[in-house]
Amino acid sequence: MTKSPMENWNKQIVGSILVALCLTIACDNKPQEEKVETPYAFLIGTYTENESQGIGLLNFDPDKNVLDVSVVASGVNNPSFVIANNAQTLIYTVEETAGENGGKVKSFRFDRQNNSLEQIDVQDTKGDHPCYLAMDEEERFLVVGNYSGGNFSTFKIDGGKLIPVQTIQHEGQSINIDRQEKAHVHSTVFHPDGKYLLVGDLGTDKIHIYKFNPSYAVPFNHSDPAYFEVAPGSGPRHLTIHPNGSRVYLVHELTAEIGVYSFENGQVGYVESFPLTANDFVGNVSAAEVRISPDARNLYVSNRGDANEISVFKILGDGNLEWVERVKTGGNMPRNFILTKDGKYLLAAHQASNKITVFERNVQTGKLTKLSLEAEINKPVYFFGLD
Repeated sequence: MTKSPMENWNKQIVGSILVALCLTIACDNKPQEEKVETPYAFLIGTYTENESQGIGLLNFDPDKNVLDVSVVASGVNNPSFVIANNAQTLIYTVEETAGENGGKVKSFRFDRQNNSLEQIDVQDTKGDHPCYLAMDEEERFLVVGNYSGGNFSTFKIDGGKLIPVQTIQHEGQSINIDRQEKAHVHSTVFHPDGKYLLVGDLGTDKIHIYKFNPSYAVPFNHSDPAYFEVAPGSGPRHLTIHPNGSRVYLVHELTAEIGVYSFENGQVGYVESFPLTANDFVGNVSAAEVRISPDARNLYVSNRGDANEISVFKILGDGNLEWVERVKTGGNMPRNFILTKDGKYLLAAHQASNKITVFERNVQTGKLTKLSLEAEINKPVYFFGLD
């Protein structure tokens, strides 16, 4: 039986509607990019010279071309490293000082609506010049690395109160007699699997690997410590770990290199290293910070001294690196920098020129383009990104 033209036309209309509906559903099911609210906000760690200085707060609004800095906790002495809990209701900072019982670590209650901090607790760190803080994923413990003390101390967290539970002392030295005369703990980083703490020791040229046992009376076992010795004179500083846990990227401060190391079952192995300076560079070097972009496509490393640069690397499929470029940071002594959570911008803090500069990041290539925006604050040395 032959269908009428009207019936064929109706079938075509119904078919078109079904196709349109399918396309709409398909589009709705596509992965959505994470939306990051602007302006961006950051806590700033600083070195201080008077009571009016302390922990800073930076707001960055690229749409309005605004970079605004204020002090939200004055009177804190050398808060050179600042972090927050996941809820961003509690703030922890070191006071990078020295004394009979070392430096200090402080906790604050953070009122984000009013941008105010109320101190909860203060404890001695049992080592001079604390310079690094880390929390485990469950926020049960706070670990403080003491640079001049050559040790790290662990505190149990109880609603922002800090309960001392353990201090582990490192011993030894290496070949640079000016900088490696004894142990100098410079970073304490939890592995993504939650089973280990990696400690970079500039003074002994070692990456220490501690098993993390949060249910024990003391969470780190140091009766039989594991470690990996890096090249003599390298000076391990900050390190970061690939999100999949297979690669450790370690700043060699004294030789201005980025070292790539494998990590498997608590064992570290050397893979490769890259210089942070050009072949024809002449001058002092002092490599500082390393960070992975939020999309894990790129690695960024800063170099102070006479270089004042950030080197950009591509992270390959196996976690190894490929050099992309190096750029001048626009200031002196870029000790620290941070990428926004959407990976679109990089902000660099310059300790010696009291300045923060901003770069736009090409999310495809990782390359950086310096913007004209700048802000001033006394000796900025650390960023912590807020939601």
